[in-house]
Amino acid sequence: MPLPCILHWRQNHFVVLYRIKNDSYHIADPASGKQTYTNKDFADNWFAHKELHQGLSLLLSPTPQFYNSNEEKSEHLQWSTVFRYFYTYRRLFVQLLLGLFVGTILQLVMPFLTQSVVDIGINTRNLNFIYLILFAQLALFAGQTGVDFIRSWILLHISTRVNISVLTDLLIKLMKLPMKFFETKTTGDIMQRMADQQRIESFLTSSTLGTLFSLINLIVFGFVLAFYHAGIFFIFMGSAVLYTGWILLFLKRRRELDHRRFGVASDNQTNIVELVSAMPEIKLNNAERQKRWLWETIQARLFRFKVKSLALSQYQQAGSMAINQLKNILITFMSAKAVIDGDLTLGGMVAIQYIVGMVSSPIEQLLGFIQSYQDAKISLERINEIYREEDEEPVEKEWLRKLPRDKSILFNGVTFRYPGAGNEPVLSNINLIFPEGRTTAIVGVSGSGKTTVLKLILRFFEPEAGELRIGQNRLSQIGFATWRSECGVVMQDGFIFADTIERNIAVGDEAPDRQRVEQALRIANLDEFVEQQPFGLKTKIGVAGKGISQGQRQRLLIARAVYKDPHYILFDEATNALDANNERVIIDNLKGFLTGRTAIIVAHRLSTVSHADNIVVLDKGRVVEQGTHRQLAAQQGEYYKLVKNQLELGS
Repeated sequence: MPLPCILHWRQNHFVVLYRIKNDSYHIADPASGKQTYTNKDFADNWFAHKELHQGLSLLLSPTPQFYNSNEEKSEHLQWSTVFRYFYTYRRLFVQLLLGLFVGTILQLVMPFLTQSVVDIGINTRNLNFIYLILFAQLALFAGQTGVDFIRSWILLHISTRVNISVLTDLLIKLMKLPMKFFETKTTGDIMQRMADQQRIESFLTSSTLGTLFSLINLIVFGFVLAFYHAGIFFIFMGSAVLYTGWILLFLKRRRELDHRRFGVASDNQTNIVELVSAMPEIKLNNAERQKRWLWETIQARLFRFKVKSLALSQYQQAGSMAINQLKNILITFMSAKAVIDGDLTLGGMVAIQYIVGMVSSPIEQLLGFIQSYQDAKISLERINEIYREEDEEPVEKEWLRKLPRDKSILFNGVTFRYPGAGNEPVLSNINLIFPEGRTTAIVGVSGSGKTTVLKLILRFFEPEAGELRIGQNRLSQIGFATWRSECGVVMQDGFIFADTIERNIAVGDEAPDRQRVEQALRIANLDEFVEQQPFGLKTKIGVAGKGISQGQRQRLLIARAVYKDPHYILFDEATNALDANNERVIIDNLKGFLTGRTAIIVAHRLSTVSHADNIVVLDKGRVVEQGTHRQLAAQQGEYYKLVKNQLELGS
């Protein structure tokens, strides 16, 4: 089997297997970088049918032309995009640097005070001098503590504001992305990427500033240590180099574990959201145990990664502690020998021990900084995956900001399939016209492509082939915001926000127009419902429509579409949850509202579509019939089959 080869991984995406050695499988995963798997883990991830031991692979052999192609330059991360968030607080950073400088000076005095206590106070038996030095130490401690407290407040101020700024910009970017991005990403994946920014913010505030403080201490106290004893200084520096090398050995493995942890953590987030939001469905199907076991399985995977991370940190800790202990023993021996030989005073030995403690901590912080930098870099890479996505409406492109005179919608040879490997086309080379100012109904069996037609019109996706036109202009030339502002939509999975009835109708409008709200309520037959509420239009309704019935939810969505006063009305099974009386009232109310507007209605109920100017019948992504209700019923074709039970045409 020639390597490298491409494998279908976890029935989710594709990876490259580039080496097999000693039952270890080396995988290059676009989502998480290079990983190494055991035989069992490899089989679990690759086999689509575990019982049959079957997995998909693509074997490739390069031709000579492959080696003549120029390599593309890889995109490098730019930290400047992150540092700009801190530029606003440059004055506060000056205060922090001043605090670092004052703190270093205060700490620098401490070893000399300690030495003077031993060499002068104890040797001369001068208790008053010792009192004075101890009082000075207390004063220095109070000053240093005060500086640290102020620095903590400034850091909290900066980090909180930067955190909000980073998250705000990330949300702005997310809201600019096309719909297809959210169709291919899980909720947990997006939430984990948003949580990643906290590691970047922590690195740039706490870790970086703390390390800067430690670096200053290291330089200053390093010179002081060299002043006291050159030999001890070189022992310390040698151990620091050895310590650093030991920590750097584990960075690659830490990166692998972090990528795999991210994948499991995002699955965990998705699962938790699903558990909470789908609890009624879980209970109705007695699936509590199954879903709980699924959650426990994910927790077990998380536990395994925590065990691996703990083992890795323990290896690091064991080596670093051994290096530190050996360094301390050597320094204690060298300093004690220097005192015995008369090259150093006893106070000098005590001062050296204090200084070694002061320079050891910065070394540990510097190495912690290296690990924090690695974590922040990985997080930045993941967030950059979002920022590298092209905006739905790029600013550099010229967009039409006004609809053309002819507002008819035309499908010219449109073919479309949903993202993913091996999907069959949902729509196949369809040609359709939705005339301006007319009502067109789309009917067909489930899976025939009715909702997909609406999603293409709303530009959730771009067609694979063919084009959509508004009159003589391509739909792709019209700005997204311009187009959607002219579309009033009721989708099957329309969302009800945790807000007042009024703000659920006037979504996006900070100051709702009362007349338009009342008109929307009347058309959607919601007047009585609102009157029954304790606070009328100001009554809050729950998250995702809790506390209201499915029919009331659907009427709210209809009222929202009407409130926009759009030219285009698109309904996807907008009345399927309504009783016959409510449906009749709403349809009668809509007749006047739809006059002069272009309406496209997807429905199964004949009562909803029979009044349409044109009815389009879809079957397996193709247009099989078109005409009015009378014409199609007379043909006794596909439309006749769909509605004969409702009309009892067969009797």
